[in-house]
Amino acid sequence: MSDYKVFCSTVIPTVNRTTLSRAVYSVLDQNFQSAEFEVIVVNDSGQQLPDTDWQHSSRVRVINTNQRERSVARNTGAAIARGKYLHFLDDDDVIVPGALDAFWKTDKKVTDETWLFGSWLTTDNYGNKVDEFQPDLNGNIFALLVSGEGLPLQASFISTKHFFKVGAFDPDPILIGVEDRDLGRRLALTGSIAHIQAIVAQIRIGEQTSTTNWSKIADGDRWGREKALNAPRAFTRLHTSANSSYWRGRVSRAYVASMVWNVTHGMFSIAASRAVLGLAIANLHIFSPSFWQGLRTKIK
Repeated sequence: MSDYKVFCSTVIPTVNRTTLSRAVYSVLDQNFQSAEFEVIVVNDSGQQLPDTDWQHSSRVRVINTNQRERSVARNTGAAIARGKYLHFLDDDDVIVPGALDAFWKTDKKVTDETWLFGSWLTTDNYGNKVDEFQPDLNGNIFALLVSGEGLPLQASFISTKHFFKVGAFDPDPILIGVEDRDLGRRLALTGSIAHIQAIVAQIRIGEQTSTTNWSKIADGDRWGREKALNAPRAFTRLHTSANSSYWRGRVSRAYVASMVWNVTHGMFSIAASRAVLGLAIANLHIFSPSFWQGLRTKIK
């Protein structure tokens, strides 16, 4: 555990939705005895939270950020966290029984992984299962994240050391709603990931009661992609992680999309660079049918 006081710190930013207690108790009720853990509730609602039993738990701390938005709220919670790992849980989602034990056992098997993540379920507003995801991803996943995919923070344990090393959440307003994808790309740029087969989280999907402005998601993610492609060593990392013709196609599409975006914004030299690097990624893989399959896959 080194200098860390507890194994994990679950940070729950909240606008005081009625589902908050359910989210908190999903952590507190874990039958986990191997190490200490804590819950940090960051009240960003601008109002005092009603008194509830969980606020009196020795494992819980409540702090206030007063309508500063989710990135600031999460960063504030992370700043006082004592855990080796940070776990960011939304106030309308839960972790399932056995989740902390699954992360603990995986931590014992890895060395210096930046990011541990488990499988997860999605549900509708009534708690009904929509889908189940068990992506078997390990190591360098930078290509996957730049190509438009994302992994939910609710099912992730992020190394506290690496979280602060990459600069924490970027509070830029343009990234609101995609701040998790932006953080994931920065983590994957230098670090590695380890997957847990067990289902660890249940995540609500849909726009109802969501605090996300869905009309701005696509534009925000384009800005996030540009940040990733502009980063030092981005091309080398992409070249290494795009380990099949299909993923070469996916990354080439990301470069093409970036090229078009930069042309429309009058940044022609950057657009030309994107074109050159996209061709370098493609290389002889253009003769593979799976490359073209990847190239045709739309960036989400």
